[in-house]
Amino acid sequence: MTNRNYDGVYIVGTSQTKYEKRTEKTVQRLIWEAADLALKSAKLSWKDVDGLGLTAFTMAPDNITTIAENLGVQCKWLSQGLYGGASGICQMLQAARLIQSGDLDVAVIVAADAFDVTSHMSMSRGPGQHDYMGPWGYGAANGVFAMQTRHYMNTFGTQREDFGRLCMSFRENARLNPNALLREPLTMEQYLNARPIADPLALYDCVLPCCGSDAIVMVSERVAQRLDVPKVKLKGGGELHNYPANNNYALSAGWETFRDRMWDQAQFAPKDVDFVQVYDDYPVMCFVQLEGMGFAERGHAADLFRERDCTVRGTFPVNTGGGQLSAGQCGASGGMIGVYEAITQLRGEAGDRQVPNARRGAVSGYGAVSYGRGLSASACVLERV
Repeated sequence: MTNRNYDGVYIVGTSQTKYEKRTEKTVQRLIWEAADLALKSAKLSWKDVDGLGLTAFTMAPDNITTIAENLGVQCKWLSQGLYGGASGICQMLQAARLIQSGDLDVAVIVAADAFDVTSHMSMSRGPGQHDYMGPWGYGAANGVFAMQTRHYMNTFGTQREDFGRLCMSFRENARLNPNALLREPLTMEQYLNARPIADPLALYDCVLPCCGSDAIVMVSERVAQRLDVPKVKLKGGGELHNYPANNNYALSAGWETFRDRMWDQAQFAPKDVDFVQVYDDYPVMCFVQLEGMGFAERGHAADLFRERDCTVRGTFPVNTGGGQLSAGQCGASGGMIGVYEAITQLRGEAGDRQVPNARRGAVSGYGAVSYGRGLSASACVLERV
């Protein structure tokens, strides 16, 4: 049976604040800035908002309800993301079903964080990590994904140069992005000889923690019809958590379990998209996501970067704004950077990094890093109206 699609749901606004290594702004201020800019790009106001999805690691003692109070919005739906970098897309899919049912008209999905490297390291320790990895000199997520990277290399014969090609490609895209923090050229020699972090990871395999926020605005068809702005349709999507249960090193978080349904909802295939935005906390997980969504056979994502140009100039653009590896990781907002970039591309507003005639794109999310892996996977497919 054909899975129900997301007809009648539109994305009509998006925004990204300035990415900074340090900021005097609070996370609450960053949340407001991104959401306000997204509403302005949609030609809507705060009084139109009746749904809010928010993810931030540094929000305490506030929560989603007190943030709604601070913003002065009364909402029929509130969602506080608990899935790390998978949260933004999860909230998009949840909001879309509520919009379809008539329970929502205008939802803002926003993610933000304001912290530095030290606070990033201190907050990325779950109970399992603290109890079972801490005594052995746990190095936060770097240690977790060093093991995942080595396991992937041993399993599929992947070399460090394969990850280097990915990082170089993303850096080329970031050089065209005025909001990317890392815009200097990156050579293979620089990549291979970079400072070691956690074997086999080196400096350019790891994201740069920073401060910032990303947001989008989703609306019903009734609202979309009266807005004279570029519109994007949500065509399909899915999420899965704790997959596979009790197996930390399966080199998957579940994208392959819902991808057929997602593409069936979209009514097109991976070969039909004009770009892909993957959650790039570490290169190995980019490979796993590309394989999971059906862009490469298992263990063969490296071939995409060996055989094709994955920059915005090429035939298979990936992470067109540079991704987190070159633009920066604003904590929980890392889960929305790909969504923002995809909507910006489909609205034709990406400037020098614009993919020509971009009509369709795919975005994936990944997060909730626990003992040995991330627990949450999400993805969605988008199309320009």
